[in-house]
Amino acid sequence: MDDDRITDLEAVPDDTTHLFRLRDVETDEVREAILVRQNGDVAGWLNYCQHFTHIHLDKGSGAPMRNGEIVCENHGAYFESDTGLCTYGPCEGAYLPDVEVTVDDGEVYLADDDYEFVGPGPIEKDDLDRASKSNVEF
Repeated sequence: MDDDRITDLEAVPDDTTHLFRLRDVETDEVREAILVRQNGDVAGWLNYCQHFTHIHLDKGSGAPMRNGEIVCENHGAYFESDTGLCTYGPCEGAYLPDVEVTVDDGEVYLADDDYEFVGPGPIEKDDLDRASKSNVEF
């Protein structure tokens, strides 16, 4: 079970998110996910806004939160931290894809059979990555 340990519960902040990496067991793709804590519970979500899924909610230093909701800095979308529901913004009504996690004895573990825990932090990018991060719509 230690292979599925994400972090200590104390490392999951109340006012932002905790970023980690996981591997999709079906596609072998490494993805980013976030942990969010509210009212003592911890929820896990894939780290992608549902308006444009190449936009990360947590860009490496924690996603902004307001009134218990995760905020997409690019689009102003708000997602409930406990359900993943977008309550405001261009993807209103959409849901963040969930990642099952569990807390046991002060430790947070990945409990989702669709993923394997890879490690803490963001996916490392090549310094030569010139891919556009623009969210301009035409």
